[in-house]
Amino acid sequence: MEKAIMLISTLDTKGQETLYLKDCISKHGVSCLLLDMSMSGEYPGADISSAETARAAGCDINEIRSSRDRKRITRLMIDGATKIAADYFDSGKLAGIIGLGGSTGSLMATEVMRTLPFGLPKLMVSSTAALPGLATRYIGTGDIAVLHTVIEIAGLSAPLKNLLERAAASITAMADVQPLTVASVRDSGKPLVALSMFGPTEKCAHAVREGLEKAGYQVIGFSAAGVCDRAMEQMIAQGFFDAVVELAPGGVGEEILGGMRAAGPNRLTEAGKLGLPQVIAPGGLNLTSPRKSHYKPEHYQRRKFDLDELRTFLRVSDEEMAQVADVFAKKLSDAKGPVVFLFPTMGWSAVDVSSSHMFDERQDRILWDRMKNLAGSNIQLREVKANLEDASFSEEVIKACLEIFPSVPQNRDILG
Repeated sequence: MEKAIMLISTLDTKGQETLYLKDCISKHGVSCLLLDMSMSGEYPGADISSAETARAAGCDINEIRSSRDRKRITRLMIDGATKIAADYFDSGKLAGIIGLGGSTGSLMATEVMRTLPFGLPKLMVSSTAALPGLATRYIGTGDIAVLHTVIEIAGLSAPLKNLLERAAASITAMADVQPLTVASVRDSGKPLVALSMFGPTEKCAHAVREGLEKAGYQVIGFSAAGVCDRAMEQMIAQGFFDAVVELAPGGVGEEILGGMRAAGPNRLTEAGKLGLPQVIAPGGLNLTSPRKSHYKPEHYQRRKFDLDELRTFLRVSDEEMAQVADVFAKKLSDAKGPVVFLFPTMGWSAVDVSSSHMFDERQDRILWDRMKNLAGSNIQLREVKANLEDASFSEEVIKACLEIFPSVPQNRDILG
């Protein structure tokens, strides 16, 4: 079955430029399927017309064109394109996806891309990639590459042609790589382990990864800054992993408190739903990082730690710790699989070592006491007299993993 690269654009505003990009892709010997998301008019050349895109969303294109409700019709066209792209992917016909556009076109195309699985090549060619706030919205939790055109996508000038030729070469080269799937990741026979981490837990994460890899596991790390840990939850739900190590679940608290590491309401839930074994430590749960523009007067009175010029951690209050602890305990108690919770008594990261002004054993024990009262029977609670970054703590993490994680097949070259 021949696969194609799907090209998403709005032909009513980017017609000749889109057709040039399609032609460049075809010259690389790869089929190109052009999907039109136009909302205001017709332009010839689409393989999937704007009318077909609208129909996929249960709407007539004339309704789209006559409406002044920009938000509604944009949503309809995104929904239609998403359904069509999913159908092509599910039928094995999609080799990759590329978008071309300015602000609106980029927002629409990348939203479609983010619904497609990790591992499928995705490239957004955008004239607005560098605008403040937009790049993060374009990429979100998707494995999307972005090519910033710098110049406007208007007219086939020599510089724009060169950019489009490079974009075509990029997406076709990506599509030439064997696509990543759950099956291909599992082909080695090594169980897959998701590992959350962030800077102040990096030493522990490094030791845990090395220990588990030596034992025959594949370990995939995720930076828990609110985006990659959100993506980790999505990949867990897609079936990529056999077990989870959480060294930095701070996004759970940040979601409640409105911090910059907020990781969404599903954080710390997907592994539990699937019954995967989990080893959990509270790295970063006693810290919050509200935007400085949103500081309340009392925030200025709190203990703080400047990670760098852009990021500052504040110590949570007792009330916030109790609030976070209750949600944290509830999420773990709802898990269908085994959970080992390791409580480091001498600080939960490099930020709050026992000699630091950020260390507060009394307050940390609010979490421990609530966990003891609220934890379900599926949770083993273990107190470890160490800081999370100490070697003795990482050894306890590895020990717990080897107790509850799926065993490594002995008939494969697991150390290869």
